[in-house]
Amino acid sequence: MRTLVLLAALAVSTFAATNPSKAVVPRKAPEFVIQLPDGTQKLLSSYRGKAVAIAFMFTTCPHCQNTAKLLNLIQSEYGPKGVQVLGVTFDAGAAQRIQQFNAGSAVTYPCGSSNPGPVLEFLGIPPTEPYFVPILVFIDKQGMIRSQFIGDEKFLGEATVKSGGITKVLHADAAQLTNIQAELDKLLKPHVATAAK
Repeated sequence: MRTLVLLAALAVSTFAATNPSKAVVPRKAPEFVIQLPDGTQKLLSSYRGKAVAIAFMFTTCPHCQNTAKLLNLIQSEYGPKGVQVLGVTFDAGAAQRIQQFNAGSAVTYPCGSSNPGPVLEFLGIPPTEPYFVPILVFIDKQGMIRSQFIGDEKFLGEATVKSGGITKVLHADAAQLTNIQAELDKLLKPHVATAAK
């Protein structure tokens, strides 16, 4: 029986490690360094005590550019509530294009670059596994990753919302904005701060 339990646990952990959209959550957020366009670095740990939404993006991806613009609205609305939005670009040449990316998206939050290796390690995605961008990660005030969404998931696409007996289809931008707000609202609820670690 003990062997069966150990084998089941190993199978679950192996599946989670090879299926990026099913990354283990919650999990402790490891340290992460963002290289800002001005040459300085930001450490993820410097935002401990705030809820953090991180978008991992490619500078050449139109969906990522839309996400970067939506995150301006999120930072404006949720910043005063204790949320920090961060952006990380990690495609080839991102360090050279980050200023153009930030200007084109009118970014109002810290947005810099990194290399693919540290990003994929942070996300728990093996380097040989395919993935889609943008990737959104939500971290609570204690530094625990509570949710992670890969670019091809419903979280970033259209959504159906039912309210007062009326069903509405939200298109990608509206759905993504609504979904991000819902994730942040969960992080800001007092019971999340005391959840199991």
